[in-house]
Amino acid sequence: MIYYQDDKYLIRTMNESDPAIFAAEETAQGWHSTTEKFKMRLRHQSDGICIPIVAEFNGHPAGYINVYPDCKWGAFGGMGYPEIVDFGVLEKYRRKGIGSKLMDIAEQIAGGYADTVYLGVGLHSGYGSAQRMYVKRGYIPDGSGVWYNDKVLAQNEECKNDDELNLYLSKKLK
Repeated sequence: MIYYQDDKYLIRTMNESDPAIFAAEETAQGWHSTTEKFKMRLRHQSDGICIPIVAEFNGHPAGYINVYPDCKWGAFGGMGYPEIVDFGVLEKYRRKGIGSKLMDIAEQIAGGYADTVYLGVGLHSGYGSAQRMYVKRGYIPDGSGVWYNDKVLAQNEECKNDDELNLYLSKKLK
């Protein structure tokens, strides 16, 4: 399915060739990546629980985002709210509006299911640009505190500042 298209951008549903492309590109830029995380999104799409979206820039896969319309985990898990999961734009395509276009489409899709959307954002510096973008787009902390390994991190509990340390944010869409 095509969600948006103009002379530079194509926003579409993920296809079978995307996992290998994104895993290779992310690995080349120094990220730990495998085709498995992208193939999992395609399986979740087949199962009807995920809408995986890809942005192309001038014909090249440049970014991705996933919407889980009725997410069962996280701060709003099981409450009927969509979650935006695993959002990324390859470094060589940043600052071209791709992330904003992906978020626009993801929020539009989420708005078809509920009046609120949520997401978890990592707390280390690698997520700095995402953190700023979410705040600019109107996302606010949900109030549950910091999550680590998919559960609320208790006060004074130890953790590691890795990709599993997250803060959940939500946004009213309507």
